[in-house]
Amino acid sequence: MEAKIVMEQNITKIMDHNEFCSFATVEGNRPKQRYMALYNQGLSIHLVTDRKTHKVEELEANPHVSLLLGYEKGGTKDVVEIEGTCRVSDDDELRKQIWKPEFKGMFTGPEDPDYVILKIKPVRIEYTSDSGEKHEWIE
Repeated sequence: MEAKIVMEQNITKIMDHNEFCSFATVEGNRPKQRYMALYNQGLSIHLVTDRKTHKVEELEANPHVSLLLGYEKGGTKDVVEIEGTCRVSDDDELRKQIWKPEFKGMFTGPEDPDYVILKIKPVRIEYTSDSGEKHEWIE
């Protein structure tokens, strides 16, 4: 159990130092990816989007997602691959907590009905450290 806690701390540290991720959904039977800003609190992973986007429709049809982060300029050289499920949340407390002034260009404020949070529940995480060592976390 202690090893799993250390692994979770390492994964969290990597996510804390990577501002963006590649977010993949399933459209029909095909994967579809896009870059998104990453917000996390430990292994609680959140992405911000507009309720009217295709990704929200895709998630309603199939909640399975994948994220890839790391090895980017300004981020870490570690690579993290996350498999999980995602649900769309319009929880007012969470929206206020994650709200950033830079969202003003897309939304009127944290109460904007189109401002939603994608909550990712990881089921499997694989990360490769910058030294090439692989680790696997499973829920």
